[in-house]
Amino acid sequence: MKAGIIGLPSAGKTTIFNVLTRGKAAAGPAAGRKLEPNVGVVKVPDPRLNFLSSKFNPKKTTYATVEFVDVHGLVGAKGQDLALASVRTVEALVHVVRWFQDESVPHSDGTVDPERDKRNLDYELMLADIASIEKRMERLEKDLKKIKNAALEKELAYLQQAKQWLESEKPLREMEVSDEEKKLVKGFAFLSEKPMLYVDNIGEDQLDRLRRPHAEVPLRAGTAQTTICGRLEAEMAELPPEELRSFLSDYGLSESGAERLIQTTYRLLGLISFFTVGEEECRAWTIIRGMNAQQAAGVIHTDLADHFIRAEVCHYDDFVKHGTMQALKEKGLLRLEGKEYRVKDGDIITVRHSG
Repeated sequence: MKAGIIGLPSAGKTTIFNVLTRGKAAAGPAAGRKLEPNVGVVKVPDPRLNFLSSKFNPKKTTYATVEFVDVHGLVGAKGQDLALASVRTVEALVHVVRWFQDESVPHSDGTVDPERDKRNLDYELMLADIASIEKRMERLEKDLKKIKNAALEKELAYLQQAKQWLESEKPLREMEVSDEEKKLVKGFAFLSEKPMLYVDNIGEDQLDRLRRPHAEVPLRAGTAQTTICGRLEAEMAELPPEELRSFLSDYGLSESGAERLIQTTYRLLGLISFFTVGEEECRAWTIIRGMNAQQAAGVIHTDLADHFIRAEVCHYDDFVKHGTMQALKEKGLLRLEGKEYRVKDGDIITVRHSG
């Protein structure tokens, strides 16, 4: 799963990309001249996996991952078509919104106005969707003059409705769509339809915002908001783990903004984790929320799905409470589930198979 980092020039996109990926991609004007996006794979922090590893002492601990794409030139710049193409391939958008004041880094519009910047970039995405819709509608109208086709008529009717919705300056993620309509336009990869995480990039003089409750804030359908101080996070990214906790404590924080951003993105993508445990490896596996046990087994290996018999399941919370698999078994909390069992976030699973 991929998330695209977008934002206006000088919002701090690449700084935050580097924080997330521990990368060294060029930021500032140099980033704006680069047409190809930066790409990095990021481990999803998970205290549950840390705890399981402390109990099983495996040879290897493997975290779930998310791929981040740092997109340049999305707004009014050379290479905009390439940027739009990059954004279409991701499953969610991370919009870095500038809140910090810095005269040495002038804002592209002259003043710092976060709400204006949100509207402007959202509008660019909606304009791109309108252009895609109009192009497709033109083709459909030509085809329907030649031949009557019920499926094409349904697609045209939906696109007309979607265009009207966008022209009222509302993103497609807020529009109610039937399952049938979703199938009709699945290949379009509309930009304003993608889940959106707004990341308020604050200055070091605004850190009081980080000391408030840190849960991501749901805004509207398919959107969330979180806060990060890119410059402070860049400093923290250089610290070894033992110094990082002390650094966070000095600022009255319990976790880094980068950890929170990664976890929020993971949830916004509609992803959950289940675990496999043992002496060889403790691992977090990524699945889409709603997948069943057989599908989850296939994520581990296709042979496990093909030869699936049962899944031996317990939940992380029960393991923490009772301490051992044997104790869970004695209390009836380690159970066998069939292939249609819907896997929950935090399940610990052993797949029984005939292969």
